Amino acid sequence: MTVDTRRAQPVAVLAVVLVAALAINVETTIVNVALPTLNSTLGASTRALQWIVDAYNLAFAALVLAGGTVGDKIGRRGTLITGLVLFALSSVGAALCTATGPLIAMRAAMGMASALIYPTTLAIITDTFRDPRPRAAAIGVWGAVTGLGVAIGPILGGALLEAFWWGSLFLALAPIALIAALAAPVVIPASPPDRQSRLDQGGLVLSVIMLGTLVYTIIEAPDRGWASPPTLAGFAIAGTAAASFAWWERRQPEPLIDVTLFTNLRFSAASGAVTVAFFALFGFIFLITQFMQLIQGFGPLGTGVRVLPVALSIAVGSVLGTRLAVTRIGTKAVVFVGLLLLAAAFGWIAASDLGVTYPQMAAQMVLLGGGLGLTTAPATDSIMGVVRPEQAGAGSAVNDATRQIGGTLGVAVIGSVFSTFYVRHLGDSAALAVLPAPAQSAARDGLAQGLAVAAQSPPPLAGAVRSAVDTAFASGMQAGCQIATAVCLSGALFVLAALPAHPRPAEPAR
Repeated sequence: MTVDTRRAQPVAVLAVVLVAALAINVETTIVNVALPTLNSTLGASTRALQWIVDAYNLAFAALVLAGGTVGDKIGRRGTLITGLVLFALSSVGAALCTATGPLIAMRAAMGMASALIYPTTLAIITDTFRDPRPRAAAIGVWGAVTGLGVAIGPILGGALLEAFWWGSLFLALAPIALIAALAAPVVIPASPPDRQSRLDQGGLVLSVIMLGTLVYTIIEAPDRGWASPPTLAGFAIAGTAAASFAWWERRQPEPLIDVTLFTNLRFSAASGAVTVAFFALFGFIFLITQFMQLIQGFGPLGTGVRVLPVALSIAVGSVLGTRLAVTRIGTKAVVFVGLLLLAAAFGWIAASDLGVTYPQMAAQMVLLGGGLGLTTAPATDSIMGVVRPEQAGAGSAVNDATRQIGGTLGVAVIGSVFSTFYVRHLGDSAALAVLPAPAQSAARDGLAQGLAVAAQSPPPLAGAVRSAVDTAFASGMQAGCQIATAVCLSGALFVLAALPAHPRPAEPAR
């Protein structure tokens, strides 16, 4: 399915889809700054707070491949508008919630809407910009929006929390989505439904089971244990669904996605690079927000402002990376350097202590953001460059799914490593050992609880307990960053060995 590009104004089309993508990227980060407020205002438990975040992630991941394919089959403009309207309505609904249960349901609805919006934005860009160089430039700008979302979410959320109530964080996103929905019919040409093909319902169901089970299992694994029977069963179900999906798709005349694309290394190796990059990004966000807010004492707004170097360097790296990838330098070298920069950034962070100055942190963030931009935008262009126009939505959905799976894994794996080292080092603290058992247990629950126990300890012990908590956090952060370094280095070596620098001569220019 294609749009009538003769009537399309490419710059205007790009502007509308970027506004839509920005709303989704802001949504992924803005809710985190509200969690402490939701804890006190709604009386949300730690478990409920986790699901306020994860309901969105799970719905998005489970439905993203289906959402991309729906756009391919029934029309991308209509799919985009439907997703934006649903996103706006669920944002308003979330703002009006007075209990955690309905809020979790609204967050899941926002995830469903995002599964319709996000892959469709990239598919429209790919269909509008057919030549390799303009397409690469447009995808570079699209990738830069990811960086802006990383910064705008915490900054906007912090500013709104200081001026209004927590619901304003969700309410503020509704007008952005509605503006894009109103502009889409004017700017984006309609693409007629593909009435000659049918929707692969079996593949759609299997994709939901595969992605939904995988992401749910990863979310729950840190609490249940990575080797626990429920976790192993979840991975087994996801693996079985993946094998069944591949078997089913290879036998369909009109598959949900052409699974032979995964034999093309410009598709599969680039997807692996995106997964590694978002593993690193979300793991970094998990660590840095705790460090800045709980250790250094910055508020949500101050934290958001201080992570601007990451956002700006992602934007610069995305634009620069796609430009370099279509030259003689090629995708392989650009993505390889990007992953090396990510590994260097995490190695530098792992070698730092809690007394690190902000200029040094800013330099680390520039290195990290630049590496992320150089990795993800060229890799995304590589993925979309080998997908047929009629399956651009499904190809975009694969790219989005790898981002979501990588990010979820990053939080789960780095969070688990952090928690293991944090608890282990607290167990070695002589000062903590003399406190009552309930206080010791509370301190082991997390950094915020450990700091609260230190603040409430008797004066002779308070300093020693706080020192123990700080040391435990530092050990957990260093271990988590060392894992991220190893993952990024492994990804860089994989890219060097597997990712082609340029499209094969047999591949048609898109």
